[in-house]
Amino acid sequence: MRRRHVGWIASAAAAVLVAAGAITYAVAGDTGGPDTATPGAESADAGFARDMAVHHQQAVEMSYIVRDRTKNEEVRRLAYDIAQTQANQRGMLLGWLDLWGLPKVSAEPPMTWMGMRGMAEGKDGALMPGMATNTELKKLGSLSGEQAEIFYLQLMTDHHKGGVHMAEGCVAKCTVGVEKRLAQGMVEAQESEIELMAGMLKERDAKAR
Repeated sequence: MRRRHVGWIASAAAAVLVAAGAITYAVAGDTGGPDTATPGAESADAGFARDMAVHHQQAVEMSYIVRDRTKNEEVRRLAYDIAQTQANQRGMLLGWLDLWGLPKVSAEPPMTWMGMRGMAEGKDGALMPGMATNTELKKLGSLSGEQAEIFYLQLMTDHHKGGVHMAEGCVAKCTVGVEKRLAQGMVEAQESEIELMAGMLKERDAKAR
């Protein structure tokens, strides 16, 4: 049953990759009509795109680290699916900023677009909710086998929870339809993976932090 679940996620990830080009170009239609305007640099649309691109990049990094620290095929498949899906979504988010003619960085602190300006202090590299610290990334790279699997699943569970919170913020605040739909898709996919990872941790006599 567990392998079938991971296989389903792999199929879903492949579907996301196939649809990515269409979604990237569709955003032009969502912002190009007479009744819509290109988002501003300080809008929720731009803030989410910038912040989630950074958030996703760390998930990709963690997934590639654990891929080289374990031989467990289930964990390696999950890590591959997460890395591929989030790298693709990151490219879409940055592509939209280019399409809108907006900068990929902001002078404002992360999460300002969500009204959480003072929440993320960037302590030890953890810029946004759920992000691992530099110390935790270093620790992940020092572990191997089941220890690496457990720590990765714990870190990624936290990471997904933070990502869901951010994506829900975009669903509520963003104005570009295709971006809101992508954010809702992130919520659903990452909540499904959180459930999957809880089961994988239980199989290893561990649990989320």
